[in-house]
Amino acid sequence: MITRRLTISTLATATALALAGAQGRAAVTSQPDQPVLDRVQSYLNGLKTITARFMQVGPDGGVRTGHAIVQRPGKMRFQYDKPNPQLLVAGFGLLVYHDPALDQTTNIPLGSTPLGILLDKHITLSGSVTVTKVSQPPGEIQVTLIRTGKSQQGHITLVFSTDPMELRQWRVTDAQGQLTQVSLYDLKNAHPFPDKDFEYVKGFSN
Repeated sequence: MITRRLTISTLATATALALAGAQGRAAVTSQPDQPVLDRVQSYLNGLKTITARFMQVGPDGGVRTGHAIVQRPGKMRFQYDKPNPQLLVAGFGLLVYHDPALDQTTNIPLGSTPLGILLDKHITLSGSVTVTKVSQPPGEIQVTLIRTGKSQQGHITLVFSTDPMELRQWRVTDAQGQLTQVSLYDLKNAHPFPDKDFEYVKGFSN
């Protein structure tokens, strides 16, 4: 879901803050935020397999749409609508992006991307993950996260609706400060998909 290698390490991914700001922000979450974070953590850990339509806005302002599968833990597939033939899959510890127009395939360890936080087996918003910001505009909860001690990898902001609680968007800033925003709609719970849907095999990306 990213057009260049620099953007790939984002998503994978998928915030409005500069990387330097994330590095400098205090790692302590205020006590009033804790009930909100407990709610977010409970929701994410209850999230197993969903399908959705998505709209992606890349660092260059380009807009792409497609079909997404998010299957926790560790799996995701973004299939882009024509005429964009790109494919991004996460599975088995890797984030793989394929662009047939450039005949280019890039593999990145999922644990080195901010998006990997969303796909962790058990999400705990403390310890190995640091919450750097919590905000609650009307009808939303926004939580910005980094891997503790690894702010140089970038950060991810997860955006949820509150009534009902639902993941609606993520914004990922990668290690180079490149921002990619992904909005989800028409979310549906689904049964698990076969492993082959989260593998890239050359010549079989569509």
